[in-house]
Amino acid sequence: MSESPSQLIDARIKELGDWRGKTLSRLRALIKQADPEVVEEWKWKKASNPGVPVWSHQGGICTGETYKSVVKLTFFKGASLKDPSGLFNSSLEGNTRRAIDFHDDDEIDENAFVALIRAAVSLNESSSR
Repeated sequence: MSESPSQLIDARIKELGDWRGKTLSRLRALIKQADPEVVEEWKWKKASNPGVPVWSHQGGICTGETYKSVVKLTFFKGASLKDPSGLFNSSLEGNTRRAIDFHDDDEIDENAFVALIRAAVSLNESSSR
């Protein structure tokens, strides 16, 4: 029996067992708070990569990748989103995506993050009509 995407994300958070797991868990909770209808997925699994958590609502919202020193949330259509709080701090040169790199001890601007998730959902809803 294969695990659901939500179970795979739970397992990733537990497996990290450090600030990255706590950060990913917190961001995940904020994504669900921002969009209670969000769909959790697990994509791009292959031998060299265990896979990546993806949050979607009528299209991809963002991915949640974890590296040694950073938890990276990449927004599929980030370049099209207003970011008045300046959360995007990575992948800024691309035409489509934008990312937020969270480091150990970074303070998460929860209100701005929730607003960004909601903006991404609105963009997906408006472009899927």
